[in-house]
Amino acid sequence: MTAVYYEHIKTCKQSGARLGKVHTPHGSFDTPMFMPVGTLATVKMMSPDELKEMDAQIILSNTYHLWLRPGEDLIREAGGLHSFMNWDRPILTDSGGFQVFSLSKLRDIDEEGVRFRNHISGEKLFLSPEKAMQIQHALGSDIMMAFDECPPYPAEYKYMKDSVERTSRWAERCLREHEGNTTQGLFGIVQGGEYKDLRRQSAEDLVSMDFPGYAIGGLSVGEPKHVMNKVLEETMPHLPDNKPRYLMGVGSADALIDGAIRGVDMFDCVLPTRIGRNGTCMTSEGRKVIRNAEFARDFRPIDEKCDCYACKNYSRAYIRHLIKSKEAFGFRLTSYHNLYFLLNLMVNVREAIKEDRLLDFKEEFF
Repeated sequence: MTAVYYEHIKTCKQSGARLGKVHTPHGSFDTPMFMPVGTLATVKMMSPDELKEMDAQIILSNTYHLWLRPGEDLIREAGGLHSFMNWDRPILTDSGGFQVFSLSKLRDIDEEGVRFRNHISGEKLFLSPEKAMQIQHALGSDIMMAFDECPPYPAEYKYMKDSVERTSRWAERCLREHEGNTTQGLFGIVQGGEYKDLRRQSAEDLVSMDFPGYAIGGLSVGEPKHVMNKVLEETMPHLPDNKPRYLMGVGSADALIDGAIRGVDMFDCVLPTRIGRNGTCMTSEGRKVIRNAEFARDFRPIDEKCDCYACKNYSRAYIRHLIKSKEAFGFRLTSYHNLYFLLNLMVNVREAIKEDRLLDFKEEFF
């Protein structure tokens, strides 16, 4: 048995969405599942107890940021990420690839890896598939991600083809470096942009390497919604049914439902806490910018259909006052609500799959 494996429970007769569980060394989590992002070993504004209160069953941390500070050696010395941040549930770490490609303007990609400048200090750094594995081994996450090239959107076909082939070669190197590790599961990342044949090539390359799970990368990078859905529909048939499927970087309510309908099991995004810190809330009626003047005398909860701590106890007017006054508690309340909103949405998605009515749920939700 691998360190991480998927248990399929049910397929929705109406939509084809999957209900399941992913089992890891730190427990299992239900799928489809949204994973809050804890970039620097903390989900911004939230304590681990608050995350458990809203039933966050797994969180994500960023390899790139933790490598730069405090460094993987310090985290290894602390007993790994779980011990360091006092979180006893599953953790997924990304490979650092996306950050290297998106944060660093001064980068040089070759077969060995990526040379770039630290976005904090400016020092020159090098990240290779092997180094990405070594850092994640030190972090001790339950699910690790292979180091991939993250092409921009849009990208020309020739560039994307070369990138897909390099990502496949890097995936093999990641597997070699990971060999013998029985306590962490390593997922491969399917790339290929919006090109159907390249997505197929990437998926088939990675499936032949027999990873315990597969991510769909290179989406949610500026492409229209219909392109994302089309790519998912074209990619999913090439991924095995008995392994988890993870759509990276997606966190809007409509994208989570659309992804689940297309067979996605796992999602992550910084969106709920990022917009929460700007005073914006996700609600059953769409987004509300609570900091706006229209809410100054609005004594209703953020979302009248929500039963989270913020909605049960505080009004839009009060939260707006806190945000306008730059009081941290206001940003904590909006962040808490947004995370709860998405996690609760996934509870309802799972229930709808169980009842074979996910398409009906989507219609009702919107």
